[in-house]
Amino acid sequence: MRKKPILSNIKNIATTKFFNIQSMDVAFSNGEKRQYERLKPDGDGAVLVVPMLDDDTVLMIYEYSGGTHRYELALTKGKIDAGESPLEAANRELIEEIGYGAKKLSFVKTMTLAPGYQSNFTHIVLAQDLYEDSAQGDEPEPLEVVKHKLSDLEELAYNQDLTEARTIAALYMAKEIIKNQ
Repeated sequence: MRKKPILSNIKNIATTKFFNIQSMDVAFSNGEKRQYERLKPDGDGAVLVVPMLDDDTVLMIYEYSGGTHRYELALTKGKIDAGESPLEAANRELIEEIGYGAKKLSFVKTMTLAPGYQSNFTHIVLAQDLYEDSAQGDEPEPLEVVKHKLSDLEELAYNQDLTEARTIAALYMAKEIIKNQ
């Protein structure tokens, strides 16, 4: 049986606009002790949305990514604002980023990115029965919206512009869910 380690001496060692970098002492049940560091964002996590125009057509975006300094092909995503549920945040992000809302939003799974040192959670949401809608978002430039086919997912997964693991995993999960509906 796994017994969680005991955390102590948790301190913010650096704070940015988006993250707190924390150090913490970790005491394991076998007596071993280590110091860990983690990224601890504020808020209630984020959403990643799989917007389906029909049962085979997914709407994706090209968005500038500061970490790779390039435009990446990805799914709509964003922070959950205070007081929002993941489904409400998913619909807001859809409307702001791709100009569609969804009449049907389904929670798929909560994922982590790098749980060894990041404590943020991403809630994957499948969006279906889309309708046109728009609102001003926080993007610094208009996003390029592109259509891809889930029936071509194996080829899409190897597209050099698509490198984000959460997006690839979410597309595979959505394809399976839609196939079983």
